[in-house]
Amino acid sequence: MSGTTRREFLGTAAAAAGGGVALGTPQRASAENGAPAQTVAVLGGGVAGLTAAHELAERGFRVTVYERKALGGKARSMDVPGSATGGRRPLPGEHGFRFIPGIYHNLPDTMRRIPFPGNPNGVHDNLVAPKEMLFARSGGREDIRIPLPWPGNTPAELTPDEIRRALTSVLDTAFNLPLHEALYFANRFLVFLTSCDERRDDVWERTPWWEFVRAGRMSYDYQRILAVGITRNIVATKAEEASTRTVATLLEAFAFNLLGRGADGPLDRILNAPTNEAWIDPWVTYLRSLGVEFRVGWTVRDLTLGAGVIAGAVVEDPGGASRTVTADHYVSAMPVEHARRTWNSAVRAADPQLAECDRLETDWMTGIQFYLTEPTPILHGHLDLIDSPWSLTAIAQAQHWPGHDFPADFGDGTVADCLSVDVSEWDRPGILYGKAAKQCTRTEVAREVWAQLKAALNDSGRTVLKDSVLHSWFLDPAVDGLGTPHPVNEEQLLIHPVGTFHHRPRSATKIPNLFLAGDYVAVPIDLATMEGANSSARQAVNALLEQIGSTAERCTVTPLYRAPELEALKRHDRTRYLLRLPNVFDVG
Repeated sequence: MSGTTRREFLGTAAAAAGGGVALGTPQRASAENGAPAQTVAVLGGGVAGLTAAHELAERGFRVTVYERKALGGKARSMDVPGSATGGRRPLPGEHGFRFIPGIYHNLPDTMRRIPFPGNPNGVHDNLVAPKEMLFARSGGREDIRIPLPWPGNTPAELTPDEIRRALTSVLDTAFNLPLHEALYFANRFLVFLTSCDERRDDVWERTPWWEFVRAGRMSYDYQRILAVGITRNIVATKAEEASTRTVATLLEAFAFNLLGRGADGPLDRILNAPTNEAWIDPWVTYLRSLGVEFRVGWTVRDLTLGAGVIAGAVVEDPGGASRTVTADHYVSAMPVEHARRTWNSAVRAADPQLAECDRLETDWMTGIQFYLTEPTPILHGHLDLIDSPWSLTAIAQAQHWPGHDFPADFGDGTVADCLSVDVSEWDRPGILYGKAAKQCTRTEVAREVWAQLKAALNDSGRTVLKDSVLHSWFLDPAVDGLGTPHPVNEEQLLIHPVGTFHHRPRSATKIPNLFLAGDYVAVPIDLATMEGANSSARQAVNALLEQIGSTAERCTVTPLYRAPELEALKRHDRTRYLLRLPNVFDVG
């Protein structure tokens, strides 16, 4: 097959067999059987919208994407206004740093299918693996530095005793927890690992993580690391409210990832350049080559219903004029807080699951970048500031961007590094002003975050961050009104309080030509992530293909890994669940 890629070969073979257009063909394809291509309006240009456009265009649909702000959504990078001089590029800003762990399968598959010059596997080859991560402690507590090796082979079979011993050893040694607390947490994790799906969806979905791990009875370190640290710092939800099903499912996937089980790659992966350069811009270029059209600055305001189907989408164009756009099909790919505003009473009446989305909750998880005149030798990977009141996580980016000489390429020539920080807690008082982040001005937020970074990193006689090297900072512009009675955040994050799983909608709706995509849609990962957005878009495209009876190849939707050794224990637990008995390992 000299000169032909595997994807081109498979796509051509599928077309020859009557399976639809060849996937990945960079041209404006026609629909099946020679009929004019059906049109699809994709409402939203974030990861969900771009994924839907990608899958649809490769199957011969004529796609137009309507995006109110910028393509890439919360995943994009952005230029810091007025920061470039001397022919250099503006300083890179972002809503928050990118994290693409090995537990993801669907998003990496899409990334492999986005061409990038010199990369055999497309933009997927722009992923790099940090070597370590750090749980930084304040108040004289010892930091926890964890290497992130990528195992080269599959481990031995898992047994409950091996799982318990391994986890207890890690918690007792690395985190220095009291042995009885390490043993207890290991037992709770084993309970979840061996719980059947029915118990997870019912009992553990309605049990807060804080209660499941009995955090209220444990030490401060147990609470900060295993309760608050996991939930607030990583998924921006409160341990006292977060669904055990969601939190423990994530931990289960990460545990298997570390063991090399069912993983796409290493546990921690990031991009080797600013997000738009490494991923979003090549993606948009590829989609344009497939005939996708983009309308940026167009805001969706309403959906009109006629004869039981969506008759049009009311949008506001960049000039502020209202107009109605029409298509054969509509994929609503906006974040839930924006999408549900476009569902009027008639649309909601046509499908009751849309009204259920009103019960989904969002919260603030927002990024701020600090630009430094010296490289920051903190570590080669992510930082989790366990004791920070605002639940900070961070990464120093320049060391991971080998293709860039930071001072030569960005800003005014004096900036050597970018410390990108995510702020997950916006309602708790800080250490500098004693105010919650929402009550602070933008400048006060920056000073408070900087103070919390120094409190964690400049500990035990070390000086990692110096005021003298701070050049400037950039806070996500989606946040506005800080320091006033009415702060707003236009790009919030879906969170997962107990019961959330039962309010998440399916991609297919009862309106025949309306489909849902977004990280709030029910998907296997059950977490507000780029993987969830990507998976939901694949589901939406499959639902559309089913609706019209298309013979085109269906999108793959890969679920999280399930260890075969544990399936027998899960079947046993299903019997116990039906008999209203606790899990066999549940000691209460």
